[in-house]
Amino acid sequence: MSANPTAAILIIGDEILSGRTIDTNVNTIAKFLTALGIDLMEVRMIHDDESQIVSAVNAIRDAYDYVFSTGGIGPTHDDITADCMAKAFGVQISEHPAALRLLVDRAAKMGWELNENSRRMARIPHGAELIQNPVSAAPGFQLGNVFVMAGVPKIMTAMLEDVAPRLQTGRKVLSRTIKLSYVGESWAADVLRDIDSRYPGLSLGSYPYGLLPGEFGTHLVVRGQDEDSLDAATTELIARLEPIVAETQRRQPLAALEEV
Repeated sequence: MSANPTAAILIIGDEILSGRTIDTNVNTIAKFLTALGIDLMEVRMIHDDESQIVSAVNAIRDAYDYVFSTGGIGPTHDDITADCMAKAFGVQISEHPAALRLLVDRAAKMGWELNENSRRMARIPHGAELIQNPVSAAPGFQLGNVFVMAGVPKIMTAMLEDVAPRLQTGRKVLSRTIKLSYVGESWAADVLRDIDSRYPGLSLGSYPYGLLPGEFGTHLVVRGQDEDSLDAATTELIARLEPIVAETQRRQPLAALEEV
Protein backbone atom coordinates (compact mmCIF):
# COMPACT_ATOMS: atom_id res chain seq x y z
CA MET A 1 0.00 0.00 0.00
CA SER A 2 1.16 3.56 -0.70
CA ALA A 3 2.34 5.65 2.22
CA ASN A 4 -0.49 7.36 4.05
CA PRO A 5 -0.13 9.79 6.96
CA THR A 6 0.42 7.89 10.21
CA ALA A 7 -1.06 8.34 13.66
CA ALA A 8 -0.96 7.13 17.24
CA ILE A 9 -3.52 7.32 20.02
CA LEU A 10 -2.65 8.13 23.64
CA ILE A 11 -5.37 7.25 26.17
CA ILE A 12 -4.67 8.93 29.51
CA GLY A 13 -6.47 7.99 32.71
CA ASP A 14 -6.19 5.84 35.81
CA GLU A 15 -9.89 4.95 35.45
CA ILE A 16 -9.17 3.20 32.15
CA LEU A 17 -6.25 1.17 33.48
CA SER A 18 -8.11 0.18 36.62
CA GLY A 19 -10.98 -1.24 34.59
CA ARG A 20 -13.53 1.12 36.15
CA THR A 21 -14.19 2.79 32.80
CA ILE A 22 -14.39 0.97 29.48
CA ASP A 23 -12.59 2.83 26.72
CA THR A 24 -14.49 3.34 23.46
CA ASN A 25 -12.45 6.26 22.15
CA VAL A 26 -9.86 4.07 20.44
CA ASN A 27 -12.53 2.46 18.27
CA THR A 28 -14.10 5.82 17.42
CA ILE A 29 -10.78 7.44 16.49
CA ALA A 30 -9.64 4.38 14.53
CA LYS A 31 -12.77 4.48 12.37
CA PHE A 32 -12.39 8.25 11.97
CA LEU A 33 -8.79 7.86 10.77
CA THR A 34 -9.56 4.94 8.44
CA ALA A 35 -12.21 7.02 6.68
CA LEU A 36 -9.59 9.74 6.07
CA GLY A 37 -6.89 7.39 4.81
CA ILE A 38 -4.69 7.91 7.88
CA ASP A 39 -2.96 4.77 9.14
CA LEU A 40 -3.25 4.15 12.88
CA MET A 41 0.05 2.56 13.91
CA GLU A 42 0.05 2.51 17.71
CA VAL A 43 -2.17 2.86 20.77
CA ARG A 44 -0.90 3.54 24.29
CA MET A 45 -2.86 3.64 27.55
CA ILE A 46 -1.10 5.32 30.45
CA HIS A 47 -1.66 6.57 34.00
CA ASP A 48 -2.29 10.15 35.09
CA ASP A 49 1.43 10.49 35.76
CA GLU A 50 3.47 13.48 34.62
CA SER A 51 6.69 11.71 33.72
CA GLN A 52 4.85 8.95 31.90
CA ILE A 53 2.70 11.37 29.89
CA VAL A 54 5.63 13.60 28.93
CA SER A 55 7.77 10.64 27.91
CA ALA A 56 5.01 9.03 25.87
CA VAL A 57 4.06 12.24 24.07
CA ASN A 58 7.63 13.03 23.09
CA ALA A 59 8.22 9.48 21.87
CA ILE A 60 5.19 9.18 19.63
CA ARG A 61 4.92 12.74 18.32
CA ASP A 62 8.33 12.29 16.72
CA ALA A 63 7.46 8.86 15.34
CA TYR A 64 4.12 9.63 13.65
CA ASP A 65 2.46 12.40 11.69
CA TYR A 66 -0.35 12.82 14.21
CA VAL A 67 -1.04 12.00 17.86
CA PHE A 68 -4.56 11.92 19.30
CA SER A 69 -4.73 12.19 23.08
CA THR A 70 -7.87 11.73 25.20
CA GLY A 71 -8.44 12.30 28.89
CA GLY A 72 -7.13 14.46 31.70
CA ILE A 73 -8.29 17.95 30.65
CA GLY A 74 -11.11 18.38 33.18
CA PRO A 75 -11.41 20.51 36.36
CA THR A 76 -10.03 18.16 39.04
CA HIS A 77 -6.61 17.71 40.62
CA ASP A 78 -5.77 14.64 38.55
CA ASP A 79 -6.48 16.38 35.23
CA ILE A 80 -2.86 17.09 34.43
CA THR A 81 -2.72 16.49 30.68
CA ALA A 82 -2.55 20.16 29.65
CA ASP A 83 0.36 20.84 32.01
CA CYS A 84 2.14 17.71 30.80
CA MET A 85 1.72 18.69 27.17
CA ALA A 86 3.19 22.11 27.91
CA LYS A 87 6.17 20.46 29.60
CA ALA A 88 6.64 18.01 26.74
CA PHE A 89 6.79 20.87 24.22
CA GLY A 90 8.81 23.15 26.50
CA VAL A 91 6.24 25.97 26.58
CA GLN A 92 4.39 27.88 29.28
CA ILE A 93 0.73 27.40 30.15
CA SER A 94 -1.84 29.94 31.30
CA GLU A 95 -5.48 30.91 30.94
CA HIS A 96 -6.43 31.34 27.31
CA PRO A 97 -8.79 34.34 26.91
CA ALA A 98 -10.94 32.70 24.23
CA ALA A 99 -11.16 29.44 26.20
CA LEU A 100 -12.14 31.34 29.34
CA ARG A 101 -14.83 33.24 27.43
CA LEU A 102 -16.31 29.95 26.19
CA LEU A 103 -16.52 28.66 29.75
CA VAL A 104 -17.97 31.90 31.16
CA ASP A 105 -20.63 32.03 28.45
CA ARG A 106 -21.53 28.39 28.99
CA ALA A 107 -21.87 28.91 32.74
CA ALA A 108 -24.05 31.98 32.23
CA LYS A 109 -26.27 30.07 29.83
CA MET A 110 -26.67 27.26 32.37
CA GLY A 111 -27.41 29.72 35.18
CA TRP A 112 -24.33 29.23 37.34
CA GLU A 113 -21.09 31.05 38.09
CA LEU A 114 -17.76 29.69 36.89
CA ASN A 115 -15.74 28.54 39.91
CA GLU A 116 -11.97 28.27 40.21
CA ASN A 117 -11.94 24.56 39.48
CA SER A 118 -13.81 25.04 36.22
CA ARG A 119 -11.43 27.85 35.26
CA ARG A 120 -8.64 25.26 35.15
CA MET A 121 -10.14 24.03 31.87
CA ALA A 122 -9.21 27.39 30.30
CA ARG A 123 -5.50 26.79 30.92
CA ILE A 124 -3.96 26.11 27.51
CA PRO A 125 -0.27 25.67 26.56
CA HIS A 126 1.15 28.71 24.79
CA GLY A 127 1.07 28.43 21.01
CA ALA A 128 -1.76 25.90 20.96
CA GLU A 129 -4.89 26.23 18.85
CA LEU A 130 -8.24 25.49 20.44
CA ILE A 131 -10.36 22.50 19.44
CA GLN A 132 -14.03 23.40 19.66
CA ASN A 133 -16.31 21.48 22.01
CA PRO A 134 -19.96 21.87 20.91
CA VAL A 135 -21.19 19.66 23.76
CA SER A 136 -19.93 21.32 26.94
CA ALA A 137 -17.82 24.26 25.66
CA ALA A 138 -14.55 23.39 27.48
CA PRO A 139 -12.12 23.20 24.55
CA GLY A 140 -9.40 20.77 23.64
CA PHE A 141 -6.30 22.02 21.87
CA GLN A 142 -3.79 21.27 19.15
CA LEU A 143 -0.11 21.69 19.94
CA GLY A 144 2.08 20.89 16.96
CA ASN A 145 0.97 17.52 15.62
CA VAL A 146 -0.73 16.54 18.89
CA PHE A 147 -4.50 16.82 19.30
CA VAL A 148 -5.59 16.87 22.95
CA MET A 149 -9.24 15.99 23.49
CA ALA A 150 -11.66 15.13 26.26
CA GLY A 151 -11.97 11.61 27.59
CA VAL A 152 -15.79 11.62 27.69
CA PRO A 153 -16.71 9.75 24.48
CA LYS A 154 -19.59 12.03 23.44
CA ILE A 155 -17.43 15.13 23.82
CA MET A 156 -14.38 13.56 22.17
CA THR A 157 -16.44 12.48 19.16
CA ALA A 158 -17.84 15.98 18.76
CA MET A 159 -14.32 17.45 18.91
CA LEU A 160 -13.26 15.32 15.94
CA GLU A 161 -15.46 17.46 13.71
CA ASP A 162 -13.15 20.42 14.35
CA VAL A 163 -10.04 18.25 13.99
CA ALA A 164 -10.86 16.69 10.60
CA PRO A 165 -10.22 19.78 8.41
CA ARG A 166 -6.73 20.16 9.92
CA LEU A 167 -5.51 16.74 8.78
CA GLN A 168 -3.72 15.65 5.65
CA THR A 169 -5.64 12.74 4.21
CA GLY A 170 -4.43 9.68 2.32
CA ARG A 171 -5.85 6.88 0.24
CA LYS A 172 -8.68 5.10 1.97
CA VAL A 173 -8.08 1.46 2.78
CA LEU A 174 -10.85 -0.76 1.39
CA SER A 175 -11.73 -4.20 2.72
CA ARG A 176 -13.56 -7.39 1.85
CA THR A 177 -14.65 -9.98 4.41
CA ILE A 178 -15.31 -13.68 3.84
CA LYS A 179 -17.15 -15.63 6.54
CA LEU A 180 -16.40 -19.32 6.92
CA SER A 181 -19.03 -20.94 9.16
CA TYR A 182 -17.89 -24.01 11.11
CA VAL A 183 -14.48 -23.89 9.41
CA GLY A 184 -11.42 -23.33 11.61
CA GLU A 185 -8.78 -20.85 10.49
CA SER A 186 -6.13 -23.58 10.23
CA TRP A 187 -8.04 -25.05 7.26
CA ALA A 188 -7.71 -21.75 5.37
CA ALA A 189 -4.19 -20.88 6.49
CA ASP A 190 -2.28 -22.36 3.52
CA VAL A 191 -4.51 -20.68 0.93
CA LEU A 192 -4.37 -17.38 2.79
CA ARG A 193 -0.57 -17.51 3.03
CA ASP A 194 -0.15 -18.22 -0.68
CA ILE A 195 -2.44 -15.42 -1.84
CA ASP A 196 -0.89 -13.00 0.63
CA SER A 197 2.57 -13.70 -0.82
CA ARG A 198 1.40 -12.92 -4.35
CA TYR A 199 -0.43 -9.67 -3.59
CA PRO A 200 2.20 -7.54 -1.83
CA GLY A 201 0.00 -4.45 -2.01
CA LEU A 202 -2.70 -6.11 0.09
CA SER A 203 -3.02 -7.21 3.69
CA LEU A 204 -4.78 -10.52 4.44
CA GLY A 205 -5.83 -11.54 7.92
CA SER A 206 -7.64 -14.39 9.66
CA TYR A 207 -9.90 -13.84 12.68
CA PRO A 208 -11.66 -16.74 14.44
CA TYR A 209 -15.01 -16.24 16.15
CA GLY A 210 -17.26 -18.26 18.45
CA LEU A 211 -16.66 -21.55 20.26
CA LEU A 212 -18.03 -25.06 20.26
CA PRO A 213 -20.64 -26.34 20.97
CA GLY A 214 -22.23 -23.20 19.51
CA GLU A 215 -21.50 -21.52 16.22
CA PHE A 216 -17.86 -20.93 15.37
CA GLY A 217 -15.84 -20.13 12.31
CA THR A 218 -13.38 -17.76 10.69
CA HIS A 219 -13.52 -14.30 9.19
CA LEU A 220 -10.95 -13.73 6.44
CA VAL A 221 -10.32 -10.07 5.72
CA VAL A 222 -8.59 -8.66 2.62
CA ARG A 223 -7.51 -5.01 2.88
CA GLY A 224 -5.89 -2.66 0.38
CA GLN A 225 -6.04 0.61 -1.52
CA ASP A 226 -6.33 -0.77 -5.06
CA GLU A 227 -9.86 -2.00 -5.71
CA ASP A 228 -8.95 -4.13 -8.72
CA SER A 229 -6.30 -6.06 -6.78
CA LEU A 230 -8.67 -6.33 -3.84
CA ASP A 231 -11.41 -7.83 -5.99
CA ALA A 232 -9.01 -10.21 -7.78
CA ALA A 233 -7.56 -11.54 -4.54
CA THR A 234 -11.00 -11.93 -2.98
CA THR A 235 -12.32 -13.81 -6.01
CA GLU A 236 -9.34 -16.16 -5.99
CA LEU A 237 -9.62 -16.68 -2.24
CA ILE A 238 -13.28 -17.67 -2.52
CA ALA A 239 -12.60 -20.05 -5.42
CA ARG A 240 -9.82 -21.83 -3.55
CA LEU A 241 -11.81 -22.05 -0.33
CA GLU A 242 -14.88 -23.61 -1.89
CA PRO A 243 -13.40 -27.17 -2.05
CA ILE A 244 -12.27 -26.84 1.58
CA VAL A 245 -15.75 -25.86 2.68
CA ALA A 246 -17.30 -28.66 0.59
CA GLU A 247 -15.03 -31.18 2.31
CA THR A 248 -15.91 -29.76 5.72
CA GLN A 249 -19.62 -30.10 4.97
CA ARG A 250 -19.24 -33.87 5.03
CA ARG A 251 -18.43 -33.66 8.74
CA GLN A 252 -20.38 -30.51 9.55
CA PRO A 253 -23.45 -29.92 7.32
CA LEU A 254 -23.72 -26.32 8.52
CA ALA A 255 -20.30 -25.40 7.07
CA ALA A 256 -20.68 -22.50 4.62
CA LEU A 257 -18.81 -19.73 2.85
CA GLU A 258 -20.18 -16.26 2.24
CA GLU A 259 -18.84 -12.80 1.50
CA VAL A 260 -20.12 -10.31 4.05
